Amino acid sequence: MTIETQSGLLASSRNYLGRLQPWQRRLVIALAAIIAWPVVMTIVYTAVPPPFSNLMILRLFTGNGIHKDWVSLSQMSPHLANAVITSEDARFCEHNGVDWVEFQGVVDDVFDDDEGPIRGASTISMQTAKNLFLWDGRNVVRKGLEIPIAYWMDLVLSKRRMIEIYLNIVEWAPGVYGAEAASQFHFRKSASKLTKRESALLAAVLPNPIKRKAGKPSRRVSFIANRIMSRMNGMGSYLACLGP
Repeated sequence: MTIETQSGLLASSRNYLGRLQPWQRRLVIALAAIIAWPVVMTIVYTAVPPPFSNLMILRLFTGNGIHKDWVSLSQMSPHLANAVITSEDARFCEHNGVDWVEFQGVVDDVFDDDEGPIRGASTISMQTAKNLFLWDGRNVVRKGLEIPIAYWMDLVLSKRRMIEIYLNIVEWAPGVYGAEAASQFHFRKSASKLTKRESALLAAVLPNPIKRKAGKPSRRVSFIANRIMSRMNGMGSYLACLGP
């Protein structure tokens, strides 16, 4: 694109805004800012840890604090990434942010007994997009925004960086975010010391960390953790995108 073309587009944009009513102009600017925020911040997060997420801020209104402590993926037990990918997104290394295979095979509104959904078709990329930039709950509008953001994040971020961000911002108990805070809260140890069993328990509570407890698991959570552990054994080749 030439400088003349860029200048013409900029002039056209200014003329368009100038013809709008003040409230319409403010609305257009606000929408542009909302769209630009995840686009720009995803690039920033390739190198800088997210200081907070939208979900953390929204949870503050429910009376929960924010307990988190960023650690790199290399400072976490390798069992944790294995367990979470096994449980939440087994095709994590294969898709480009959205797994349409899972969308075809999973009904998103399936619930277990009294502890919330078993899991939906959301990939880790989609969950990261939701936690960072959107809001919680089952909403068609949110899902429509989540999908393009997930594609963009998967394009910009490496898979290793994506799972690192996810494991540092996901909620593992009311007001408890990220692997390190969750490990300390549930098991009184560093995330680097998590065992395979403890990692599977943490993965098992992710669909509903408000009701499920990794440190004091119910029979249902223990059953899910056992199932995750059995599947982890065959995940080796599916984790190649995480690198060394």
